[in-house]
Formats: sequence, C-alpha cells, structure tokens
Amino acid sequence: MYTRSLASCVALAVVVAVIAQARAADGPNLGREATPAEIGGWDISIPPDGSGLPPGGGTAAAGAAVYAAKCQSCHGEKGAGQPNDRLVGGQGTLAGPTPVRTIGSYWPYATTVFDYVRRAMPYQQAQSLTNDEVYALTAYLLHLNGVIAEGDVINAQTLPKVNMPNRDNFILAYPPRSR
Repeated sequence: MYTRSLASCVALAVVVAVIAQARAADGPNLGREATPAEIGGWDISIPPDGSGLPPGGGTAAAGAAVYAAKCQSCHGEKGAGQPNDRLVGGQGTLAGPTPVRTIGSYWPYATTVFDYVRRAMPYQQAQSLTNDEVYALTAYLLHLNGVIAEGDVINAQTLPKVNMPNRDNFILAYPPRSR
C-alpha cells in the first residue's frame, strides 16, 4: 500500500511539473515585453566611475536658482532640511552618538549625487530635470557641503574626479578578489 501511495504522489508531482512548465512557456499574459527604447528611458544609472554620464554641465550659482525653485520646499533653505532630509552639514558626526548623514558627511561618490537626483528628484516629478539642471544642482549641493568651490564647473569629465570626504570610510561588502 505504501508503494502505491508513493507511486501516486510521484505521478501527481510529474503531472504538476509538466503543467507548470507548459504554463511558464506561455507566460502569464500580463502585458507585453518592453521595447529597447522603453528600457533605455529607465536604464540611466550612473556608477561611481561616472561612465554613462550625459553631456551637459553646471555650476553652484546656476544650481542655487534650480534648488530654490524645485528643491527648497522639501529640503529647506540651503539644504538645511525640513520637512524632508537634510542635505548639508554633518561632517565629523558619523562616529558620534547622533550621526548626521548628508551628502557631505556620508555619501562616498559625487556621481551618486548626480545619479540619485537625476532618477528620483523632485519627488513628485522624478526625471523631470534636464541634464544641465542636474549637474547644476549637484554642483550646488557639493558647494554647500564645502566639497567644491562655487565657480567649479561640474560635468561628465569633472564629476567623477570629485573626492568626497567620506569616500575612504566605506568597507566593501564584496571586495575584488585577488588572483
């Protein structure tokens, strides 16, 4: 009797597997496959080395105007915070009891600032900024944090060269393997 029960279970498992494979081959019929152009519109991530940065550029002075118009209502005057995250200050607080994680105190790469602003800001209108506006905002935020001078131009060539204050204080979760 045990053998017959085992054989029935195996037969049932095989039938279920065959049906599942047949359905998976057809797909769930939920929409259509995205086109390369549609994927390209969202495939805009910028890695720490800056590869893939778009043309354009900006300065802190240009960024101040963009910030006042599109960022200040959420991040406060000069990035001081309220109602949302603080963007400026916090240097020297990370090892203390109340660390303040801002662009200038915590972020390891300047290219990450560009990438995040470009993809996610302003919050209610993500990806609405031009490349020049994103470069200018990045320059403004880096300047407010004392990372670059007010007149420095930020673009695809200069942004990857910016050395962030906390860059060397991160431990890689997956360090490169030595061969």
